[in-house]
Amino acid sequence: MGAVTSTVAARFAFFPPSPPSYGVEQPQQPPPPPVAPAAPEPAAAVKEGEEKGVGGGGGAVVELTGVPRRGNVEARRLRTKRGTEVVAMHVRQAGAKLTLLYSHGNAADLGQMYELFVELSAHLNVNLMGYDYSGYGQSTGEPSEQNTYADIEAVYRCLIETYGAAEDNIILYGQSVGSGPTLDLASRLTRLRAVVLHSPILSGLRVMYPVKHTYWFDIYKNIDKIPLVRCPVLVIHGTADEVVDCSHGRSLWELAEVKYEPLWIKGGNHCNLELYPEYIKHLKKFVGAIERSPPPPPSDESTESSGPSGRSPTEPECSAEDSRKSTDCRDKTRPSIDQRRSTDRREKPRGSTDRRDKTRKSVDHPDKPRASVDQSDRPRKSIDRFGGMMKSVRLCNIDCFKVTATSGS
Repeated sequence: MGAVTSTVAARFAFFPPSPPSYGVEQPQQPPPPPVAPAAPEPAAAVKEGEEKGVGGGGGAVVELTGVPRRGNVEARRLRTKRGTEVVAMHVRQAGAKLTLLYSHGNAADLGQMYELFVELSAHLNVNLMGYDYSGYGQSTGEPSEQNTYADIEAVYRCLIETYGAAEDNIILYGQSVGSGPTLDLASRLTRLRAVVLHSPILSGLRVMYPVKHTYWFDIYKNIDKIPLVRCPVLVIHGTADEVVDCSHGRSLWELAEVKYEPLWIKGGNHCNLELYPEYIKHLKKFVGAIERSPPPPPSDESTESSGPSGRSPTEPECSAEDSRKSTDCRDKTRPSIDQRRSTDRREKPRGSTDRRDKTRKSVDHPDKPRASVDQSDRPRKSIDRFGGMMKSVRLCNIDCFKVTATSGS
């Protein structure tokens, strides 16, 4: 059955750019100073998992070609537990406390996302780690749902082990297809700081057909995983999205345990939300609120990050100050209080055959609509040089979820 699922996924979900928009080469380094000859290191002393050309858990440092070289950007080739090697880039921001782990959308690679990652890091004052899925860009292997789960886990491990990031200072960001690996990892981390879902999908099949139940051959079952996420969740979606309907984002926001004020961009489509000034403004507000909020308390097992686990996270304790009210996103968006849990519970059956019904936590309060959704339908020039830069970047293929004409299974 797993093979059938992978075949279905490959036919309608994965469209890596061909050819890749960038290249990879060995870094140009000056020759090391001469040293006295030393005895060869015993084979037993080599770290487990370290292989020639791979560089162990931290991966091998490489140079990206076809993009501008910057001193605060470092690229690595990381080996995943499924045997593929993914290319990742880390943007260091001086003085940053938080790190954004960005899973990009379809039909894009690091070369196309490079400038956006550098700009986001600067505007949000965060370190940023982006990567290419298996089969995308210069990453090896073939695209598949399970490979993307292994890909993001390898990148997360690199953040922890190589760049010294802590789980409670990491924000996972998933765009479109990237919402799949993002929510899979987020559902397995108990001390994650926050999650951003950008034009997310309920599941792969639900993008194509309005099914009410979850089937075994479906991929990226985000609808079943988001209730397991215990950190604040921000959803950003365009109201005129013709690829992934805005109802996907609204439904995921309703199912989130800890809701943050969502952003519904009026007139925004699937590939142009970065061009709207409220996009970066709302993200900056969100990151600022997360940075000011206390990190989640240490787990019972350890005060340090233990990485992804297969078990579901437990319900964290929450004080009255940490709770927040959510808005009802079925109508126009209304402002909500940052990072607080809702207090009213209304039972709502879930349309899924794979799991028990869970209750939703939501409080409807009739405040006036936010000004950000009452803008004109056309993208406007963003603050600083962010919008102008993004106009030249194509982030995804608007036909990325349509069934291809390719025959065969």
